[in-house]
Amino acid sequence: MSVDLNVVGGTLATTNGKLDAGFAVEDETIVAVGKQKKLPTADQTLDVDGQLVLPGIVDPHVHIDGFNSIDTYKTGTAAAAKGGITTVINFAWQTWNGERSDDSDDAVWMDEGSLHTAIERQKQKATESYVDYGLHATVTAEDPSVVDEFESVVEGGIPTFKFFTAYDIAVSNGFLQVAFDRLAELDAVAVLHTEDTSVCQALTEKQQEEGRGSATDYPEARPDYTEAMALSDAAAVAEATGCQYYGIHTSSDAAATALAAVREDGSQFRGETCTHYTTLTEEAYGEQGTLALQSPPLRTQEDVDAMFKHLREGPLSVVSTDHVASTRADKTVDNWWDCSFGVNSLQTSLPVFHDEVINRRGHSYKFLVDAMARTPANTFGLPNKGRLTVGADADFVVFDPNETYTISAGENESQADYSVYEGREVTGRVKQTYLRGNCIVDETGIVADPGYGEFRERPVPNWGPQETHR
Repeated sequence: MSVDLNVVGGTLATTNGKLDAGFAVEDETIVAVGKQKKLPTADQTLDVDGQLVLPGIVDPHVHIDGFNSIDTYKTGTAAAAKGGITTVINFAWQTWNGERSDDSDDAVWMDEGSLHTAIERQKQKATESYVDYGLHATVTAEDPSVVDEFESVVEGGIPTFKFFTAYDIAVSNGFLQVAFDRLAELDAVAVLHTEDTSVCQALTEKQQEEGRGSATDYPEARPDYTEAMALSDAAAVAEATGCQYYGIHTSSDAAATALAAVREDGSQFRGETCTHYTTLTEEAYGEQGTLALQSPPLRTQEDVDAMFKHLREGPLSVVSTDHVASTRADKTVDNWWDCSFGVNSLQTSLPVFHDEVINRRGHSYKFLVDAMARTPANTFGLPNKGRLTVGADADFVVFDPNETYTISAGENESQADYSVYEGREVTGRVKQTYLRGNCIVDETGIVADPGYGEFRERPVPNWGPQETHR
């Protein structure tokens, strides 16, 4: 009896390091790992000719087909697939009315909204996804009835709930107390964007009064302590209630240090940073202007270096993209406060982070695979993703670690027509991407049909002590 596919001739990049081996795939699942002569016979053999084989990247923080992103699931997940990302987790916004901010003459937020309605909207939009996807239920209003939805949302395969302490969708610490208490009962996870909205607003108004609208002024309006102080408040509520807490897009040493203060062994508190916070500094605002604007801001070189320290030692354990697609025209404004936040990087995240972590900083492939594949899968209840082991989904990336090229937005599958990495030379390129044993990207481009990606129901994750990345 033969299996569907054998993958041979390369080096596997795993959480145990590099391994000269191959694997066998049957019914979309890895069924054997070992030397080629030990693998079962196969209907098809893929010889990767000495290249690296990575597990499919898992990105738990993307913005696709929402109020702040022009990417559809078709264009956003095409970018993901070409970047070696085989699973994404997007957001279902409780009170979003379905219009994009730039297209609406009025507010895009309603006074009331249902998480179930938001989830169904995203599932309907996702029918052309090229990669597998999950959702975070995103709470955007202090409506007590939303707490009543939590249990059925978890039962529907969405055990993660996002909250903001910033913008016009910020919720109070008192509401977090009520919400976290219920999430703790369900063993669900609170996902937090933390910046102190009142301080950020006061500093923004000061710059507006002074006429300081340059992109280079922007970081002063959202300084690192606003990120750290809001995180400390929310983490204190999580600690009191016993709620599992995940801090997204950590940008500063101050915020990561605040998270480390409550982390202990990682069983309750974890955090992520993003590719841009590990590779770019606030100097990008002088070079690119508002094209590089996102929230929280890019920080100093010391903060960039601190992201790697906190990834090695905790509390940070994941590197995501926080992908948001906009056009150059939409991002180019006179005053930074008129600019939409977010940068696109689904297609470039793996090559850029690989070049930084492996070639420039000398870390191991274990470090990369942990931060971008295995740990996000484990953290968010995707036990069959992010690993090249028996029983896992056959999601993998054929990767040339030696090919050097220059990033250009002209290659974007995303509808974004610019890149914050424009002109950056990197070494390491995605050659093929496979999802559940089927090729979705080869060197000619996307080769799968839109809609091959599936919604992934996720169980409540069982965190336990968090290993550090080395």
